This record gives sequence, structure tokens and C-alpha cells, in this order.
Amino acid sequence: MDSGGSGLRIAVARADERDVLPLASYTSQEPIGTGPNGVDAHQLLKQLVPAAQDLMRDSGARRLDAVCVGAAGMATLGAELRAELPGALAEAFGVRRLALAADAVTAYAGALGQAPGAVVAAGTGVIAMGTDLTRTGGWRRADGWGHLLGDCGSGAWIGRAGLEAALRAHDGRQGGSAVLLTRMEAMFGPAAELPGALYPRADRPAVLASFAPEVAACAGHDSVAAAILSEAARHLAEAAAAVCPQAAGSAVAFTGGLLHLGGPLLTPLRAAFGELLPHARQVEAEGDPLGGALRVAAALATDRLLLPTDEKLLRVTR
Repeated sequence: MDSGGSGLRIAVARADERDVLPLASYTSQEPIGTGPNGVDAHQLLKQLVPAAQDLMRDSGARRLDAVCVGAAGMATLGAELRAELPGALAEAFGVRRLALAADAVTAYAGALGQAPGAVVAAGTGVIAMGTDLTRTGGWRRADGWGHLLGDCGSGAWIGRAGLEAALRAHDGRQGGSAVLLTRMEAMFGPAAELPGALYPRADRPAVLASFAPEVAACAGHDSVAAAILSEAARHLAEAAAAVCPQAAGSAVAFTGGLLHLGGPLLTPLRAAFGELLPHARQVEAEGDPLGGALRVAAALATDRLLLPTDEKLLRVTR
């Protein structure tokens, strides 16, 4: 299972096949909310249990040998999930092998499998995870601190920087971009009304990130927009460098929706990568977080789990 801000995805696969491919899958656009105890375990189970039962029927599966739940907020807001899910899933499916993973861990497993290296998951926010697969090394994390304290180089970061440049042009301050001001007003309306429209919203990171494609679209003919994308790329490379193992040839993958911005981001990212990670090699991500959750579950079911366990990032029960 992969749970994030855009909803819930569940899949079932055969654990004993070399390529862990979904036999059946389910998608819900309803994200799991949070309450006083963090991520709402009861809301998650309300969707997960019947959906998994349907998937078992559709795929012909007679039992579940292992389950991996990858969820945004597992590390910092997952107390209720860790308390409720093992017993509930054991009761519903008889499953004893359970992995509760942060979404950054399932993104890692989807991108690199169980190989040492580093993965930067970049979308509305950004987080980097790295491991050398040793018990002493464990997991190394960089950023993922949210749009107010970090997520540097993310969609929300790029969008906010673009809007700031637009407002600088509106004010007549240095560092502004008239091109981005035109784009901003076409998308959000008059500049003076933007703070009142933005600040009260609970989905501010997503709103900020929605302007990132506009910044990328302007980068080819606006130096301010190009500089924002270049700085964002350096932030992403810095996050990768902070968590990447020092061994020569360590694999590093960048994944997430932010990569769809294309050349304006990827070109400076390649340059920053070469400068900051000369010992590493950049590779294409093999799969997404849902595929990573399936890989973790399959490895757990067949006693082949190599990824480091961690109380908050990857908690395993057998």
C-alpha cells in the first residue's frame, strides 16, 4: 500500500516471482487524514481492508504472506498506525509479517530495490534517503521538513520562489521578473489579492507547487526563472550528497513528479550532480513507491529483506 497526499493505492502481487508485478490494484483519490494521534489508522483501515479483500478475490490469492504499508507521515505522525495496524491486519487477513514504512523508504525501494545508494523523492515536497545496507549505517535522511522549514528545491519551493520574484517585479524591487508577474496574475489574479487568497488555505504547499510548471516554462527566456530552477537543482543534489554512501560507484536516483519539469530542471541537476557527487553514478529510478511497497512485502515474505529496519522509518514484525 502507498498512502500520500493524493490518495491511496493498493496492489497485490506474487512474492516468489523475480519481478514483483501487480496482479490487481486499487486506487482511491481520498487521502488519509490526521488526528490528535497522527495519521488516522481507522480511516486507513476502513479503505484498506475491503479493498484488499476485493484484490485477493480478483487476483485469485488465497492468503497474504506479507503486507507493506508505506505512508506519508509514518516517521513523525505514525504512532497510531504502529499501534493499530499489526493487530487489525492479523485479525482481518491472518497476516503476521508486516512492514510499516515511511513513504521515503518505499520510494527508495521502488527506485533502487535493495541496493545501497541514495534516492531523492521530489514532488510538492522533497526528501532524500540513503543507506549502505549495514546495521551500523542504517538510514540517512536529508530534508523532508515541510514547506515552511525546508523541502528545498521542491515544487512548493520553486513555486514560492517564482511568486516572490513576481511580487518583487510588482513592487519595483530588484530581483523581480515581469514575465513571472504576468504568469502569476494570469493564474491567481491581481498581485495585491494573492496573500489573502493563499494564506488561509490548508493546501498551501500544493498551491505553491502549482506555480512551479509556470516557472519552468519561463526559464528558457527569463533569467530570473532560470536561476530559480538552477538553485532548485543544486538543493536536490545537495540533499543527495548528504545521504549518499561514500563508496565509489554508489547509485543515486531522483524520482517524483517534479522531474516532469524537464530540461529547465534536469540540465542544471546533472551539472550539480557531477560537481557534488563525483564518486557516485546517477541511475534511472526502476519504479515508484507502490512498486517499492510490493518489493518490501515480497522480500519480507521470502526472508530476503536487506533494507535496514528502524522503529519509525521501517518497522518490521514477523
